[in-house]
Parts: sequence; C-alpha cells; structure tokens
Amino acid sequence: FSDAARIKLATLRHNASLPARLLGFGLPLTIAAGVALTLPLFSDLGFWEAAVVAAILAPTDAALGQVVVTSKAVPARIRQALNVESGLNDGLSVPFLTLFVAAALVEEDLEPPSFWIQFVGEQIGFGVIVGVLVGALGGYALVRAARAGWVNTIFRQLIPVALAVIAWAVAGEIDGNGFIAAFVAGLSFGRMARATESDVLDFSEDEAQLLNLATFFIFGALLAGPALGELTWQVCLYAVLSLTVVRMVPVAVSMIGTGLRPSSVAFLGWFGPRGIASIVLVLIVLEEEDLAGAETLLTITAATVLLSILAHGISAGPLSRLYGKSVAAMDESEEEMREVHEVPTRATMHDEPR
Repeated sequence: FSDAARIKLATLRHNASLPARLLGFGLPLTIAAGVALTLPLFSDLGFWEAAVVAAILAPTDAALGQVVVTSKAVPARIRQALNVESGLNDGLSVPFLTLFVAAALVEEDLEPPSFWIQFVGEQIGFGVIVGVLVGALGGYALVRAARAGWVNTIFRQLIPVALAVIAWAVAGEIDGNGFIAAFVAGLSFGRMARATESDVLDFSEDEAQLLNLATFFIFGALLAGPALGELTWQVCLYAVLSLTVVRMVPVAVSMIGTGLRPSSVAFLGWFGPRGIASIVLVLIVLEEEDLAGAETLLTITAATVLLSILAHGISAGPLSRLYGKSVAAMDESEEEMREVHEVPTRATMHDEPR
C-alpha cells in the first residue's frame, strides 16, 4: 500500500509497458522456468509439486529492493517498473498457486477450466474493484476531514494503515485477492490524498519497515533455521539458479522490442528479490497437510529467500549507484554524438562556394 501510494500515476501511465510486460510475460515464463528447473533436481517432487515451488518463488519483494525503488540514481521508468511488478506479482501468483496445490492434492477430480477462469477473474477483478473503492473513498474522506480540521497529524498518519488492512480484509471476504486490493488501494489513495497531505504516509512506511524486519526475524528463527539442516547441493544450486537464470532469462525475453539497453534489462532481471511474498505463500501451502514433498518445498523456499536477502541486500546500493552512473554517462555520450552529427538546416550566402 505504501509503495503504491508513492507512485506517480502520470509517470506510470507513460511507462506502463514495462510493468505490463514483466507481469504479463515475465511472470508466467518465470513459473515455467521454475518448473523446468525443479523436475530434474528433485526426483521426489511430481509435476504439480514442482509447479507449486515455482509459483511460491515467482513473486518479487520490494522490501529487499527498497534502495533500488527509492534511489534517484536509477531512472524513474526502471524504478516504477520494479515497484509495480513487486506490488502486483504476488497477487497474480496466488491463482496459479491455488490451481497447482489443488492439482497436486486431487489430480483425478480437478475442477474444469471454466472454474479456474472464473476463479482468476474474481481474484483479480474483485481485488481491483475493492482497492479502487477503498483507496479513493478513504483518500477523499481524509482530504475533506483535514481541510475541515477534524483530524490531527497523528490520526492522519494512521489512516493509510487502516485502509490497507480494510482493503485486504474486504477483498478476502468476497473472494478477491488481498495483495492486489492493497496495492491498488495505495495507488488510488495516493492519487487522492498525497498532494494534499505530504506527510500522511510517514507512519505507514515506518510501520511497514518494522513489520518487514519482524517477519524476516521470525522466518529466520522458526522456519529457515531448521531448514538449513536439510540443505543439499540440489537445494543450493536451485537457489542460485532461481535468482539468476530463472528470473533473468524470462525478464530478458519479456523486454524484447522495448529498446532498453542491455544494462537496463540486466538490472531489471537481477533485482527480483524473493522475500515476504514467498514466505506468506509457503505458509499457506504448508497448511495443506496432505501435500507431498512439503519438507522439500520448505527447504527450497527457505534457502532461496535467505540467499536473496544476502545477495540483493548487499548489492542493492552499489549496483544502483553503478547503474545510475552508467546510464548518465551513456546519455551524455549520446547527446555529444547528436551534436557532432547535427546538420545545419539552411545554408547562408557565406556557405556557398565562390
């Protein structure tokens, strides 16, 4: 919610093609690549269990890339693309995950395609509708209350937290997706209220950071710690390839035809950290007691998230600065080339040969 509320919709509309490609092409290709990697490495997992692993580790996490999406050195187009992708791909992964878990548990009595089409439509559609309504109405109410002097600074900063929870809860009650609802609510709220109340998101952003840290701490203590005792070379190899090949190749394919420089494509591909979304999704899956290979699934997820915390946490700042400098240098070089090759538009008398 907080990340979405900071996005400028005018900039997003102008550069909507990048996040659309990352979500529409990159996400399905990432899941497919994850399945293709899982099957040969883990013989104890069937096709649908491999698909569950791929869906859990497909969404990215903006919390681990906070430096990237807030760095002024990184072009706004790239920052917005990564921010929108991480805000929506966890919600878009849930229908895939639900389908794969259902198929793994009941392969013979799987629901017909029409059921899953309706399910995906409800998850996305209801999530978007709830997000727009909650964010817009909440933002409008805040602006009116602030102008009338009905709310002070402290409670003004508590409103975004309440709206994020309301969007999540309402979407869940009507079979919508809470991830999508919260993100869209942030977009809608930011459009209504950010310009009027510049400090309104301060508390929600601080609270989000605190909850992120608490989540990672609990994950490390209760889930990742025990899982480390089950590490194998297959798990370690999968974690490395999941953060590189499985992420970067689909991103490169989805960016074909955009005209982005190779450095920009590589930057988009590398900063696909796995974090809180994967932790939430694996906990949802572990509630299914009859799912085969649950321990292997948890070990793979824990190893990949831990490696992502380390690799992306260390590289976010230095690579953002390096990438920003390279983009600035290339832009300056291209500008100089244009000036050198500039042709005068019309000749003067002194230019004519005598």
